[in-house]
Amino acid sequence: QFQLLQSGGGLVQPGGSLRLSCAASGFTFSLRAMSWYRQALGKERELVAIISSTGGTTDYADSVKGRFTISRDNAENTVSLQMNSLKPEDTAVYYCHCSDLATWGQGTQVTVSS
Repeated sequence: QFQLLQSGGGLVQPGGSLRLSCAASGFTFSLRAMSWYRQALGKERELVAIISSTGGTTDYADSVKGRFTISRDNAENTVSLQMNSLKPEDTAVYYCHCSDLATWGQGTQVTVSS
């Protein structure tokens, strides 16, 4: 079956960095666009970043542009989210997602706090 297994996340101080990773299995990863979403407590899930199947095109939510970078390794079937200059408002559960297959990762808590 389709599976997305996330790793990374945790607690970091404001201004710090974290890296999230997502390992895909059960489908041809290199043919699928991938994305990262997040959901803060009491808020709707929102799109953070998206990357095309080849990695040649990326797009970001305005709130993270210039701070977050999405990337992928099609040889390793992984997609990553590098998060720099983190702010308290970045605190949320982050999810890896493949929309074509309606598949979500298990979610990873990111907490930005001093």
